[in-house]
Amino acid sequence: DHSEFPSIFCPCSLELIPQDYYSKVLKSTSDLKSNVCMTPTQPIPAFIRDALKKVHPEVTAKYYGCGLVVPECLEGCRILDLGSGSGRDCYMLSQLVGEKGHVTGIDMTEDQLKVAQTYVDYHMKEFGFKKPNVDFVQGYIESLTDAGLEKNSYDIIISNCVVNLSPDKKRVLSEAYSVLKDGGELYFSDVYSSARLTEEIKNHKVLWGECIGGALWWKDLLQLAEEVGFSPPRLVTAKIITIDNKELEALLGGFRFVSATYRLFKVPKGNTKSCQVIYNGDIRGVENSFPFDCQLTFKANEVVKVDGEMVSILTGTRFASSFTCQSPGGSCEPSGGKPESSVVDPFELADREDQQGPASTTGGCCSTKSGCC
Repeated sequence: DHSEFPSIFCPCSLELIPQDYYSKVLKSTSDLKSNVCMTPTQPIPAFIRDALKKVHPEVTAKYYGCGLVVPECLEGCRILDLGSGSGRDCYMLSQLVGEKGHVTGIDMTEDQLKVAQTYVDYHMKEFGFKKPNVDFVQGYIESLTDAGLEKNSYDIIISNCVVNLSPDKKRVLSEAYSVLKDGGELYFSDVYSSARLTEEIKNHKVLWGECIGGALWWKDLLQLAEEVGFSPPRLVTAKIITIDNKELEALLGGFRFVSATYRLFKVPKGNTKSCQVIYNGDIRGVENSFPFDCQLTFKANEVVKVDGEMVSILTGTRFASSFTCQSPGGSCEPSGGKPESSVVDPFELADREDQQGPASTTGGCCSTKSGCC
C-alpha cells in the first residue's frame, strides 16, 4: 500500500505521476528509499565548482536533482532545463552562458519553483549582471509549448533523471525537438533498464518516484529519437546503478539499471560524406582534449576522420566555429563502405569502465550525493 504518496494526473496521459513525492515526501537524502540517486561522485571541473559555490545555500539545500549535466561550449547560448527544481543548475548555467545568454527552468512542482524564483535578483547581483538572464516556468515536460515556450528558440536542452518520470517519453522528445533551434542539442542523463519493464514495476509508485519504475529500455530510446527526428543518440557516459534496498530488489528481479548520458542533435540527416576535422582547442574546460562521447575524443590540433553523421553535427551546431574541416581536394568525400555505428550498449560501457576505474566527467545522472532525481 503506497497511498501515502499522493499523485496527480499528467495532462497528456491517464497514468499517474507522484508529484508530491518531490514536494512533500522528500525533504532530504535520508528520505530516499533506494540507492539510485546516491552513486559515487565524479570529478567536477574547477570553473563549474566555482559557479556552484555562488548559488544561494537555500537553493542548493532544496535541490533534489541528481548530479550535474553540463555540456560544452555554452557562452551566449539559450538553455532550457527540464525539471529544474529549486534552480541550482539554472543559476550555475546562467554564469556559464553569460549576460548575452539565457537559461529557462521548467518544473511541475510549485514549492520548488517558489524557491527558485525567490532568488533571481540575489543571483543577478551576485553575478554582476545588469538584468536577469534566468527565468522559471511552471509546466510539464510533455507540454513545453503549452507552457509558453517558443518553438525553435533554444540552443540546448538539458535534464537529469527527469525524462524517466514521464509516462509519455516520445512526447517529451517531440516537444524538446520542437523548441530546439536547428542545430540544437538535447543533452541529458537518465536511468535506463536492461529490458522493457513489467507493468507491475511501472505501476509501483515508490519505484516510479525513485527513478526506477519509469526507466526506459535503452534500445527504445534509439527508436523514439529516430521517430521524433533527432540524430542517433550518442552515448557520453554510463554507470551501473545499485538499488541497495532488498525489498525493492526483490520486486525488480533480474532487471539491471544504468545511469547514462546521451546527446541528441537536431540536424539534417542523410549526409554520407566523411571529412577530416581539426579541433581548434577553444572550448572552455576542454581546451586540450574534447571527449565528445564515449567513442570519440578530439585532441586539439590533431586531424580526425569522421563520418557524415558527425560532419553534420560538427558543422551544423554551436561547435562549428571550433572545428576546421579538411579533406583531399578541398571538399568532403563520400564515405568508403558503411560508416561505423555510433550505437553503444550502455551496460557494456558501464561494466567496462567499472573494471577500468571512474572517468572524469560531469555528464551522468545521479553522479553526486544530492537528493533524488
